[in-house]
Amino acid sequence: MGKAKTTEEIRRIAKAGQIVAACHREIERRLKPGTTTADIDRFVEGYIQQRQGRAAQKGYKGYPYATCACVNDVACHGFPDEKPLQAGDLVTIDLVVDYKGWLADSAWSYAVGKADPRGTYLLRTAKQALYHGIAAAKSGHTIGDIGHAMASFVQRSGCQIIPGFVGHGIGRALHEPPQVPPSGTAGTGAKLMEGMVLTIEPIVTLGKPEVWIAPDGWTVRTRDGMRTAQFEHTVAIGKEGARILTRLPKRAAR
Repeated sequence: MGKAKTTEEIRRIAKAGQIVAACHREIERRLKPGTTTADIDRFVEGYIQQRQGRAAQKGYKGYPYATCACVNDVACHGFPDEKPLQAGDLVTIDLVVDYKGWLADSAWSYAVGKADPRGTYLLRTAKQALYHGIAAAKSGHTIGDIGHAMASFVQRSGCQIIPGFVGHGIGRALHEPPQVPPSGTAGTGAKLMEGMVLTIEPIVTLGKPEVWIAPDGWTVRTRDGMRTAQFEHTVAIGKEGARILTRLPKRAAR
């Protein structure tokens, strides 16, 4: 069971979340044909440092980069590299900010240039899956309600959730209890309570959900080579529902 955060603790996580959200806004502006994910990784690390934060993924369990950069069939934990991106590529950038000891986490998927119709559909489905999960994240609901909302929506859309990679509690540490699976049975699992802070992060594919891990020990790819997309927010559970901590307010909101 995850521990509820105080109002002040949530405020501190939200400060980190605003850096995360602003960084994603800048990433979107920079992802163009010819850009590399290594370019993006260097930008992200510098951007966070300039705002007195730290890229919390770098060094976590030996991970060597500031971001996870996943292109097309890479589902998660992809290494940034110097390969130029091509028009139509789908790219997910996952980043975590540690700001004065409090962490926030968000992944976002982007099309480089204009996506083809199937890529556009995948991006839309994955983003909608995230918001279905967030809508189910209410005090008194359960962890299973979140996963059920996401997986049932994705299945109706003709796509697949990739299992085995879960959301989680977050605060002082990157991974705190409880785990938040991307699928589940409604009404089961830990009960959600006001003050819990979680990440919700479904990974969706156009093909089959089976994956394999590359020799680097990190990069996860789909076995059938089909593309993936992932959208993730850090949220705080409130009386009336979940408050998104990794979204910019007003016109800048995602």
